Amino acid sequence: MTTLLILAVLVLGLMAVLRLSRVYELTATLRGKREEMISDRDNRMNARLMWLFPFFYFGFFIWLTLHYKDKLLPVAASEHGEWLDRMYDINWAILLAAFFLTNTLLFYFSGKYYFRKDRWAYYYPHNNKWELAWTIVPSVVLIGIIIYGLTVWNRITTAAVPGTPEVELYGKQFDWTARYPGKDGRLGATDFRLINDNNPLGIVTPASIATRLEELKAEEEAGGKQLAEEHDYLPPDRKHELEEHIAHIRRVRSRILNLRTLMEQDIAAKKAAGQESQYSFGADDIVVKEFHLPVGQDVELLIRSRDIIHSAYLPHMRAQMNAVPGMTTRMHLKPTITTDSMRLVTKNPAFDFILLCNKICGASHYNMQMALVVEPEGAYRAWLAQQKGFQTAEAATPAAAPSDSTKTTASADTNATAAVNEPKTH
Repeated sequence: MTTLLILAVLVLGLMAVLRLSRVYELTATLRGKREEMISDRDNRMNARLMWLFPFFYFGFFIWLTLHYKDKLLPVAASEHGEWLDRMYDINWAILLAAFFLTNTLLFYFSGKYYFRKDRWAYYYPHNNKWELAWTIVPSVVLIGIIIYGLTVWNRITTAAVPGTPEVELYGKQFDWTARYPGKDGRLGATDFRLINDNNPLGIVTPASIATRLEELKAEEEAGGKQLAEEHDYLPPDRKHELEEHIAHIRRVRSRILNLRTLMEQDIAAKKAAGQESQYSFGADDIVVKEFHLPVGQDVELLIRSRDIIHSAYLPHMRAQMNAVPGMTTRMHLKPTITTDSMRLVTKNPAFDFILLCNKICGASHYNMQMALVVEPEGAYRAWLAQQKGFQTAEAATPAAAPSDSTKTTASADTNATAAVNEPKTH
């Protein structure tokens, strides 16, 4: 009710001002004063107001800044976030100096050199020295800002030190998944063709390949059975659609078989050279819907997307990187404030760092977020130790049997694929 009364008073006050201005216009007309004719008294009054207004103008600006300072950027919680904030503050200092200087001169000259009938403006069309000065000075300032910005940018984007721990962030509509290395300390290889309900990131292991081949084989057999049983009853377009689907499954199976061959050859070659293959690290990878980082340690973030372009955005870390389908983007950062410490800084016991998607990626884009927990190294290690590896549950089940069964059908799959008259792969 109070808000409604305040609004009514404001509206009535505005209407009163409008009516008074109309009365003033009518009285001026009755006195024979034309609207375009401005008296010396009016000019002097406007000039004095030009000198009075800056006190309210600058005062209101300063009040807004102080009153809403807690609504500005939150405290930087990463090492390079502090560099960016320092650069941000320097830019603000330059802008504020220019803002106060130019506006002070604007109001001063407007008040001092108001129109007088007995005085004419001095004709001063050009001055090379002044032109040179206000061209060179801003240019030097801008060059300095650019050089400083490039220096900070190079510090942020420089390659991480070899051996820096890696964490993968995997985005899809509309959530994030995190992947951590297991006991071997390395992330395994991935392939999108292996994605299923139990392998949402497509991690490549002998067991995941065998499982995916069995799934595709069952799906192909089900499609073939449906086509055989309903061949005489299906409309031509539906029959063609089903044939294309079976052909697509055969293509995918053929490529997964090629991937398996490549994996086996790479493992054998690396083993002969006394090295470990990238395909040997995936079984113990930790795939979770939680995001934890150790404080005070540099971490390399590997960012991928399943479907469309997303953007991994950590506002308190001043970190952002696009997640692009078909490629892995990288950024590294060093958190400097734990979640518990930030709760004390913000005086908010429910505070959490947050990972957001900063690309408008669909209807639930606003909900694509995941909490980030920054904690001491000991707590981080303890949390990792509690997590299960990607194929812990399958460890007791030997993968050799399904793998061998798919090997025996490899040549048959290849011949069947060649026999199908299918369109080119896009």
